[in-house]
Amino acid sequence: YIWQGNYLLPDLVMAPKEERPIGIWGERRRKYLKEHHRMLYYNLLTSGKLQSHLADVEEQAQAMFERLTVQMAERQGVTEALKSADIMARVRKMNNIRNRIAELVMDELLTI
Repeated sequence: YIWQGNYLLPDLVMAPKEERPIGIWGERRRKYLKEHHRMLYYNLLTSGKLQSHLADVEEQAQAMFERLTVQMAERQGVTEALKSADIMARVRKMNNIRNRIAELVMDELLTI
């Protein structure tokens, strides 16, 4: 405690802030928690664990997104040969794959 005028105030020190990136998936998780799980959101926020939680979710979601994109592209025959033969068909297929996987990641990781 330290004296401030006539008051004795606690001498609180904040824990060092983690410098892990929070990307699109972490921000979506933050929004989901704030809208649907307020108690969990405020518990993580006040305990100082929110940033770490969001960074963990970001890493898991990004890894899942990349892994599933490669797997689905292989299953649907999106190859370098298709890229050289018809680039727009490859772009359409890859965009379709990415959109479907983004929905999967949202359902699996962000809304738990």
